[in-house]
Amino acid sequence: MSDAMPGSRGRQFPSIVVVIVLLLLAAAGLRIGGIGDQSLWHDEGNSYVQATRTPGAIVENAARDIHPPGYYLLLAGWRVLTGDSETALRLLSAFASIITVALAFALGRRLYGDTAGLAAGAITTLHSFSLYYAAEARMYALLALWVTLGFWLLTLFLARPSGRGALILALVTIAGLYTHYAYPLFMLAQGAVVLLYLVYRRPDRAWLRTLALYVGANALALLAFAPWLPTALVQIGSWTGLPTTPIPPIEAFAALLRVLLFGIAPTLEAQSIPLILMLFGALTLPTHRDHWRWLIPIAWTLLPLVIFVGIGAYQPDDTKLMLPAQAGAALWIGRGVWVLWTGRALVVRDRLRHLTGRAAGGNPDSPRRALILTVGLKLAAALSLVWVLLALANGLGALRTDPALQRADYRQIAADISAASRPGDSIILTAPNQQEVFRYYYRGSAPVHPLPEGLNVDDAATASAVAQIVQRYERIFAVFWGESERDPNRIVETTLDSGAFEIADRWYGDVRLARYVTPDTMTQTIRSGARFGESIVLEAYALNGDSFSASDALQVELTWRLDADAPLTTRYKVFLQLLRPDGTLAAQRDSEPGGGTAPTTTWQPGVPVTDRGALALELDAERYTLIVGLYPIDHPSARLLTADGGDHVVLAMIAVR
Repeated sequence: MSDAMPGSRGRQFPSIVVVIVLLLLAAAGLRIGGIGDQSLWHDEGNSYVQATRTPGAIVENAARDIHPPGYYLLLAGWRVLTGDSETALRLLSAFASIITVALAFALGRRLYGDTAGLAAGAITTLHSFSLYYAAEARMYALLALWVTLGFWLLTLFLARPSGRGALILALVTIAGLYTHYAYPLFMLAQGAVVLLYLVYRRPDRAWLRTLALYVGANALALLAFAPWLPTALVQIGSWTGLPTTPIPPIEAFAALLRVLLFGIAPTLEAQSIPLILMLFGALTLPTHRDHWRWLIPIAWTLLPLVIFVGIGAYQPDDTKLMLPAQAGAALWIGRGVWVLWTGRALVVRDRLRHLTGRAAGGNPDSPRRALILTVGLKLAAALSLVWVLLALANGLGALRTDPALQRADYRQIAADISAASRPGDSIILTAPNQQEVFRYYYRGSAPVHPLPEGLNVDDAATASAVAQIVQRYERIFAVFWGESERDPNRIVETTLDSGAFEIADRWYGDVRLARYVTPDTMTQTIRSGARFGESIVLEAYALNGDSFSASDALQVELTWRLDADAPLTTRYKVFLQLLRPDGTLAAQRDSEPGGGTAPTTTWQPGVPVTDRGALALELDAERYTLIVGLYPIDHPSARLLTADGGDHVVLAMIAVR
């Protein structure tokens, strides 16, 4: 049994057109259905703002970004045709991903046959890695398309070298270079395939022509990219995304390979099956003239990963840069399925027998044994592919339900602020690059302050800006994200906590919305001395009154002291509650001291700790009891007991008019 020769389609399915149509319909349904359900997130907001600019402004602003302008320019034209909705902005990525599925099928079919094409296309259709970025208004799905199209064109070029083929390949390479700086990693993989193609051919005029055309295509692409190259070098050189603590290469490579094989969502067990299929795909070498066909999925998958990990660029957030390798891995698995289905695994056995001195012809299989082996291999191929597809399908629900895979809900953040805001309010966005996506949703009149200002961290200037906002406005909405990078010392939050009272906070994915009120006049300070547990003492507390209207906020300032010889080893939360006359809960605020900036494990013995909090009094006219207490951060039911055996201390009676 021989390998497929160039141009061979292998064994044909009865109606391959029906198969590819059904495959693409499934790919479209999975990628377009519900594409606008989730909010845009930070980077998508940047894509939207870029797409609203003129081409010249896009190029100018992209030069200050970390990405080339190609995707933004294409999205700008797309936006003119489709509009500004979440669905419209994301459809460009969805269509790029659908075309990638078609190309994965076409590549597998052209290189190895219908079986490989169907497997590669079906795997890419159901792959959660592909699906996730097909629903994002960013450049990664487009990058995957250019890489996959590039390998398709390379296959056509090597099968029949021509100037026209080289020119088209150059145009796709230009598009890839202007889409993302990861594209050169896949250019190197293409180069490895071409090198093997040339090594196994006798140098002659046709050999020289192929080499010249391929080199010329890449030279043309690099020449077209040359105007942007200085900017690219500056951007890559100043990139701050590299991990401060490098991840061990083996661990990084394993993490990337796991995503390429099994996606980003949980899958079924027995994850060795795709690896076994890849092993079959790698061991079954083709004939003398077709080694380059064998190498395509291997180089496409492994070479970019090895280089990416080797230069120390890997960190979990940048796994998306290897999205183009997913189609290569699917093609590799598809080749393994094809090897089993067509019986080419028996060729490996016969070659091994020959190499070990056990000539295959000396002990041929009986017709019955040959039939059993053939049927067994087909069954193994079918069951293996079905398992892989079921495993991938098993993870699809997590794309909609797993909190770790949900994008930050800026749509709801803006809606909640709009519903609660009133004249005299202000909004702070930590990390200025939130403002693009926030303004996409927010249509209110409250002033928006992106802090810290500028690209450099200036703690003094940030603290001054926050203090001025506290003085000027009655209430403040603070949207916290990216503090570790843009506000590493948490100046925005600590300044707010020291100068204002936090009413409440809520997480929307990985973004937190906190509400603050600016200080009111405290009516009096009351000495307490109440002890919680063995060593936490409430020295005093102050309130801004005991009678309020329903639109007011009750402000409470607590002064804590650690009465111990050593710091605490347990983190506690402080709870403030308003109880109705019947003892039921009316309002509550739970937080670590200082709004989370002064955990109990940081308290020093004998040093007072000020802890401010507030409760929104959107309640019925009634008298309420204000209580305070503490509990371990992970065990709300295990409240610290007071000296009299209770689990809280009554601070005051509060009247709401």
